Amino acid sequence: MTPRNKAAAGRRPKSSEGSNAKQQQLAGFTEEPTATLTTNQGLQIPDNHNSLKAGVRGPTLLEDFILREKITHFDHERIPERAVHARGSAAHGYFQVYKSMSQFTCADFLQDPAQKTPVFVRFSTVAGGAGSADTVRDVRGFAVKFYTQQGNYDLVGNNIPVFFIQDAMKFPDLIHAVKMEPHHGMPQAASAHDTFWDFASLMPETTHMLMWAMSDRAIPRSYRMMEGFGVHTFRFVNGRGESHFVKFHWKPKLGIHGLAWDEAQKIAGKDADFHRRDLWEAIENGDFPEWELGVQMIPADKEHAFGIDLLDPTKLIPEELVPVQKIGKMVLDRNPDNFFAETEQVAFHPGHVVPGIDFSNDPLLQGRLFSYTDTQISRLGGANFHELPINKGVCPFHNFQRDGMHRQTIARGQVAYEPNTLGNGTEFRVDGASGGFQSFPEEIESPKVRRRSPSFDDHFTQARLFFNSQSVAEKEHIVAAFRFELSKLEVPAIRQRIVDNLAHVDEKLARRVAEPLGINAPDARAAAGRPGFRDHRIASEVEESRALSMLDTGDGSVKTRKVAILVADGVDSASLKPIREAIEAAGATCKVVGPRLGAVTSASKRQIEVDATFTNMPSIMFDAVLVPAGKDGIAAMAQMGDAVHFVLEAFKHCKAICTVGEGVQLLKMLGVDDSEAPKPAGVVVAATPVTNLGDATAAIQIAQNFIAAMAKHRHWDRANVDAVPA
Repeated sequence: MTPRNKAAAGRRPKSSEGSNAKQQQLAGFTEEPTATLTTNQGLQIPDNHNSLKAGVRGPTLLEDFILREKITHFDHERIPERAVHARGSAAHGYFQVYKSMSQFTCADFLQDPAQKTPVFVRFSTVAGGAGSADTVRDVRGFAVKFYTQQGNYDLVGNNIPVFFIQDAMKFPDLIHAVKMEPHHGMPQAASAHDTFWDFASLMPETTHMLMWAMSDRAIPRSYRMMEGFGVHTFRFVNGRGESHFVKFHWKPKLGIHGLAWDEAQKIAGKDADFHRRDLWEAIENGDFPEWELGVQMIPADKEHAFGIDLLDPTKLIPEELVPVQKIGKMVLDRNPDNFFAETEQVAFHPGHVVPGIDFSNDPLLQGRLFSYTDTQISRLGGANFHELPINKGVCPFHNFQRDGMHRQTIARGQVAYEPNTLGNGTEFRVDGASGGFQSFPEEIESPKVRRRSPSFDDHFTQARLFFNSQSVAEKEHIVAAFRFELSKLEVPAIRQRIVDNLAHVDEKLARRVAEPLGINAPDARAAAGRPGFRDHRIASEVEESRALSMLDTGDGSVKTRKVAILVADGVDSASLKPIREAIEAAGATCKVVGPRLGAVTSASKRQIEVDATFTNMPSIMFDAVLVPAGKDGIAAMAQMGDAVHFVLEAFKHCKAICTVGEGVQLLKMLGVDDSEAPKPAGVVVAATPVTNLGDATAAIQIAQNFIAAMAKHRHWDRANVDAVPA
């Protein structure tokens, strides 16, 4: 069925009674859309891509009633679930600065290294509803509420440093495109459908973000193992009124790690709460997640020094040009007491700033400053959402705002205005008081325009930088992700537009994506010929950036990694015990997985308690697998399809695997044996006879080899994993 016929088939048939257009309108039906966009009052919209600004790089103007109508309607579409970031998980903790930042900012919580500022952090997926799965391919929200002595400061960001669009005018369109298609409500929590890619194919500014979204960054191993970014450019302002532009980074101490795509899909079915559970259990076990706060600071007079417009949210500043300075740490050490009261009712807002931190004129940020207040009023029932315990500041506050839904403060006295002399007997006025928030006195351009700066026009240089910075395996994952997503589309023309756009990033990438999709070879000229397509490119001093790859990140430890120890009746417990002790001493967590709950009997007739079964905790729930020795136990597991699948699946997903003695039999079908031949990357085979493993030195050496393999997280360079039948 052609798109035209599909659209016709989806229309409601006209009534046989001959209902006219007016009757259908009164019944709630909408007329066929016209080619002209208008406001809800019928006013023709001159430009649906750009908000009204004071100059092409100036701030967004409050008088932009077209932007306000569009975003207001969008903000109130979902009640009470968040329109975006609906599925979340959160924790309490603290932030501690390493040294005073008074040279750059007067923000109180960035001054005293001895001070611990309480924080509440919420992680989330963007597109799915509250009932969707954790491990879908999506951007992850990373929002931090600092309860400072100057008021609450919210750093509201994502796990990706850039965004799909450049102007808040397009935000409702982006989310409408990526959400479930409105005619049938599918797919949930997925971007692999026509409307999202239709939008992306017509908006080349999405290209950089698409590269990140199709990478392993979009399927993190854990919230504890992903970066966070402020996305926008903000300002630090010090006590002398001097300004630095600033980009915020959260660097996880455990490194940045992702899932295999096949693994992520399986986890969604086996444990939809995988990330929530991981965060909760880590904190309950005392393995407190930790991030370092890093900043990239650019002096105000160096704003244009790098050929990259700092106001463009689809761009980043390569760390090779401006290194990230680590200025403090954040530790999450307490789970919420009540999910609804805290995780669901927390209200973040990028406009919640403190003295010493100010905004830039980023047109996406400017729109968010309006949108978040409007959204919280709708979602939390009124203007008093700040009085909910999770949102309430720790410092005193006073104003003359009164009443409203869900008001909790009981204000006394007859005064609800200022200036006044009736409240405390003297005139109360704070205009111009020292110590309050002062906006940086930036000069504003004119005239009023509804356009973008030409400096926003480069959509491909940084997409190319990101792709060039990936390892061979990471590039393969990006190609596979594009192929999967585009293969789900019903309209071939949309696939064609995407690969034509990708040809401006990397011609080989575009050709490889196109190969299995039944479309023509990518044609960059066709893309450039489309209306509105801008292929302006800026010179880049950086061709590759090590910071953009996920390989070899973290502190090199295996702390909190989850290791499955496979057992059945007849395994050798003597060789197992010292290896397990060494693994746990290194900070990893071991679970014994067997054919049944209860216990199995070892070769020496000892009882080994079983924590989980091959089916209720399959390999996708673990980071590594240990198969002990024991002739009878291994022979039994070799006859269990679930046990064999467990090992093969872990191998396919490039996880560290250690086999001892006869345990190697479970890898025989992959051509892995105990001979001297080179072993696949990340596979440790201890061929030492079981009787010799009583030697503690030998057991420790095996454990150390296994730990070193686990420390690499995944062995993405493992050959021929696609041929593994798992």
